[in-house]
Amino acid sequence: MRVQTFSRAQILDEFTLRFQSLAANDNRGFKQEFEDLEEVGQNLPSRAGTTEANQNKNRYPHIVPYDHCRVRLSVQNQNPYSDYINANYVPGGGTERDFICTQGPLPHTVADFWRMVWEQNVQIIVMVTALRHKDIILCEKYWPLEPGTVQHGRIQVTTVNRQQGPDYFITTIKLRQRDFPTERIVTHYYYSSWPDLGVPKEPASLCAFTEHVRQHLETLPRVGPAVVHCSAGVGRSGTFVALLWLMQLCARGIRPDVRAAVEDLRLHRMWMVQKLQQYVFVYQCLLHWLNARMVGSTWLQLQSPNLNPNHSQPHSSPPKENKVRKKHRQRRKSTSDQEQFTTQHFLHPSNLLRKLLPSSTLPKKGTKTSPTTSVPFR
Repeated sequence: MRVQTFSRAQILDEFTLRFQSLAANDNRGFKQEFEDLEEVGQNLPSRAGTTEANQNKNRYPHIVPYDHCRVRLSVQNQNPYSDYINANYVPGGGTERDFICTQGPLPHTVADFWRMVWEQNVQIIVMVTALRHKDIILCEKYWPLEPGTVQHGRIQVTTVNRQQGPDYFITTIKLRQRDFPTERIVTHYYYSSWPDLGVPKEPASLCAFTEHVRQHLETLPRVGPAVVHCSAGVGRSGTFVALLWLMQLCARGIRPDVRAAVEDLRLHRMWMVQKLQQYVFVYQCLLHWLNARMVGSTWLQLQSPNLNPNHSQPHSSPPKENKVRKKHRQRRKSTSDQEQFTTQHFLHPSNLLRKLLPSSTLPKKGTKTSPTTSVPFR
């Protein structure tokens, strides 16, 4: 399957015009797009989460997983309800199960959370919430903050080391299951400064964090999905997944479509990207990231507090900086042929394009354009 690709400059120019158009007249376009998504997925069944035996496993009673893509745990002690956890598989550009979005564990679901991580072969956990806000607990502390070991059900959880980034922590966690001979390593990304039902203060911080996770995911074999959670597992979690997904597409020369990505996510978990402010922030972050990529090294530039994507760099740059820019321009030109060659590998259906939901799981008939492909829902 051949997919048309575009240069970074083309994607940036088109996306900038799109952003400006939606932002005109007091963000009228953003508001309309977001309102159009309000009913997406709302009539999909979610019976397991509302069953009386499972209700106390939900942090918020009105946010439960859709049945067609909920994560099922192994049944314990012949209890049919022991397979339940408030979590859904969601797409992220590769397959229907690139990510698991879930709520922050409750005290009595921490063991289920680690059982899910083990059974799903999870290698990365992304946490985009603080543990608490004032007197409100947003997520149970399910791992040792400092080096040490705790036991949750059959899973032994050991914090090996913890590193601090600009706005987040990266923790290496070792897992061992009782009566299981081998250990597993999980990387835990903890971005605690994202306010509940809101957005970070500026795009640069979240862009740097998301880019770090994105690059890490690129290096890993696709053994299992990455887990993403906030408190409810819908607003901040959906915003993070949408941003990372669209970054992946842009990095591979594919035009980003924020509305289509959020629509697809909402067909897999309710209220993904929950607030208008979060929806607009996806656009803002992607625009910031695209500008940073045009300047130079993505990771280094995104960490710079002086980077301003809305202004061009001064013409009177120091000689060293001019040489660096010239080198980047030459490198982009010399690698264009190579990028065209590798595009076909990246865009092979098994690597990027995912299968769409079967018709039996869709809320209505019609055609929808996915950010990764123009295949219609049937």
